Amino acid sequence: MLDREIIYLSKGVPKTKIYKNEAYESGIWKEQCEELFVGFDQINGDQVANPEYHGGSERVVCVYPFEHYAHWESVFGSKLEPSAFGENVTPIGMKEAEVYIGDVFQIGEAVLQVSQGRYPCSTINKRNYNNLLLKRIVETGYTGYFFRVLEEGKITADSQIKKLISHPAQITVSSIHQLYFHDPSPSIELIDKILGVEELAGQWREYLMEKKEKMEKLPG
Repeated sequence: MLDREIIYLSKGVPKTKIYKNEAYESGIWKEQCEELFVGFDQINGDQVANPEYHGGSERVVCVYPFEHYAHWESVFGSKLEPSAFGENVTPIGMKEAEVYIGDVFQIGEAVLQVSQGRYPCSTINKRNYNNLLLKRIVETGYTGYFFRVLEEGKITADSQIKKLISHPAQITVSSIHQLYFHDPSPSIELIDKILGVEELAGQWREYLMEKKEKMEKLPG
């Protein structure tokens, strides 16, 4: 087995599903495929239902580490389907603590850059018929993350994953999650260091700016 390799590729269009007797529409339900054509703003044949919170040029390719599947299957005692978290690429060897914001990878023809961690939402519970999953994801930081696209191209199920650039700031996806969700009093210096990474997506920049403003208002 390679240090990094693709386990699943997946894509899909929004579907209407039922959870707890209520209908909802989401693009989280994806099907396995043999190839993806990755464009600057979207993967061909892959769409979102709510563009306010999903999709866009900073969130073109959703990644979820395959190692987490075994963890969740052990915790909840049931087998997960492929792309259980609505991801496009399910790799091994690329966990949130192992990638930095701004890292650049070539996967097949596409050149991709880590832009932000995933801000998980309750649709993950609905997708897996498990109302405890979101809470546990936030606790563990096993969120997955997104790539922006630097060069368009095709990714196939047997494409190699090559790391082209390791970002010098070395801010991992997991460290940002830990600071935002679990650190009640992070240092402003650390927040500023993260904000200094130009490659961090705008959405997470806003979240951290809000956290910084709250910290600055606290009595010294």
